[in-house]
Amino acid sequence: MTTPGGDSPDGPGDDGREDAPDTLGALIIVGANHHSSSMGLRDRVTLEDEAVPAFLERLRSAGLTQAVVLSTCDRVEVIAQAPEVDVAEATAEVALVALAEQGDVTPSVLRGQGYVLRGADAARHCFAVAASLDSQVIGEPHVLRQVKAGYSTARAAGMVGAELERLLQSAFACAKRVRSETHIAEGPVSVASAAVQVARDLHGDLNGRTGLLLGTGEMGELLAESFQTHGLEHLIVRARRRSRAEAVARRLNAHVSSNEALIDDLVAADIVISCFGGREHILGEDAARQSSKRRRRRPVFIADVAVPGDVEPAVNKVDNAFLYDLDDLEGIAMEGRAHREAEAEAAWRIVREEVGRFRTGRVERAAAPVITQLHARFEEERNRVLAEAGDDAGKATRLLIGRLLHTPSEELRRLTAGPPENLRHAENVTRRLFRLTGAEAPGATRTASDPQDQDKKDEPS
Repeated sequence: MTTPGGDSPDGPGDDGREDAPDTLGALIIVGANHHSSSMGLRDRVTLEDEAVPAFLERLRSAGLTQAVVLSTCDRVEVIAQAPEVDVAEATAEVALVALAEQGDVTPSVLRGQGYVLRGADAARHCFAVAASLDSQVIGEPHVLRQVKAGYSTARAAGMVGAELERLLQSAFACAKRVRSETHIAEGPVSVASAAVQVARDLHGDLNGRTGLLLGTGEMGELLAESFQTHGLEHLIVRARRRSRAEAVARRLNAHVSSNEALIDDLVAADIVISCFGGREHILGEDAARQSSKRRRRRPVFIADVAVPGDVEPAVNKVDNAFLYDLDDLEGIAMEGRAHREAEAEAAWRIVREEVGRFRTGRVERAAAPVITQLHARFEEERNRVLAEAGDDAGKATRLLIGRLLHTPSEELRRLTAGPPENLRHAENVTRRLFRLTGAEAPGATRTASDPQDQDKKDEPS
């Protein structure tokens, strides 16, 4: 299988806990994304939102008890928790076969363009996806919304248990840190977002502003939609053929120009988007000067996204007219993408920290039952000793120490008969647990001061 990709050059796989046991072995991710697979394959296996509950039910019927599905244009993934580490491989196979059946492809095809991640690798990938470090456009906030939507759907279907709950809540917390502690979401990464940034720099808040769309080209319509998303209140559409202008106006909830003269529309517009793409300039310097004068020199942003350009370059000479062509906007978008790539290094450091913290939490939770048992055992012995020793505090403490150390001492002695490495391991664990220093060398004989002997001397006859 191919790897999902998206790792930073400084090694995101290192979460700073290489010596820690992998307590996440039952966690798996099976999928295909833009790094590993073709768009054609992803189109086949993708799941529309309304199809996800039925797919989760199919996974449940196949034996999975915890699973979240993430299906976007960039990836289709199943995040699952196997009941035990020993069956993680079988769980992964169930998820892979289900995805293959969903896309009507053979499992071998999906294996060739997909990936299976387990343990810490799966957790790291999940955190990176939520933090938008594994996206085609790094830092885009909609990725986190998609992960949260997948989680909500799975939770509603009863497919999120304690393990996946902790994983995804930790991933959401990691994404929040990345967003608040880095600038990875800042800077435009597309022509549309670059145009919005320039317009905001010029006008500030776009609420209440008026836009003019000249032409019906696809790029122009895309920019107009982006401006509307960011607050543009009024949009006028002007085209050579009124029927086409009306069609675009219906899609954008805009108005078709009723003015005979272009200048009348220019006077009303704070933002002009031009996308005719003809052989002649439709907006020249003279028209720009006339409209600027009637606008009382209020600034206007002009985005010429036509190829060849619609707007005469000399318009830039007009006071308060700010002309940006397609090359200008693409240059701004490239700078934004470079900025986000630079911020990705800091974001990956946060991911490594959070994965390490998540693993530590898993280790601590795994130790919780034995710690509880240890406390209960000590409390039981304490109560017994207090009952036997009465008010004699010295006797009570000697009895307690002897009894608590009796079994560990016997086990250490028993290990001397076995392989030396077993004894060394037990001794190292004992020294670490009780922070012992200056301990006797292996094989030292027990003296009369051994706690067990003291325990026996204090036992009632």
